Amino acid sequence: MQLLISLCCGVLFGLGLMVSQMANPEKVLNFLDIGGRWDPSLLLVMASALLVYIPGYFLLVKRRTKPVAAESFYLPQKRQIDKPLLLGAVIFGSGWGLAGICPGPAVVNLSGGDVKIFAFIVLMLAGMRCSGFISRLKS
Repeated sequence: MQLLISLCCGVLFGLGLMVSQMANPEKVLNFLDIGGRWDPSLLLVMASALLVYIPGYFLLVKRRTKPVAAESFYLPQKRQIDKPLLLGAVIFGSGWGLAGICPGPAVVNLSGGDVKIFAFIVLMLAGMRCSGFISRLKS
């Protein structure tokens, strides 16, 4: 059942990314280009997501001691803003700003068969692998 719910949530999320054009790299790059051809329309998408999520969180999530389809919530325990978090944020933001793609839209865009998207996914996975390697070196 949990797998079916996850699949439905993934399809809904991917559909939302496609309909809102958040999976369109040009749209995202224009949104990030504040000093140039700024396209603020993605703000509406983000504001709409908050308008749906905030009441849903307080009405459905916050009151529960456990999720509907799992034994417990898996929330991050670490709340410290440290050097790895800041470095990761800079690297993620740089990649997003240069390519106009972040991981979720990249997976959605795989269905289009664009070679650039496949290259992005391969390099993203390589970066994730390097991150784990660097973490192991530090410990």
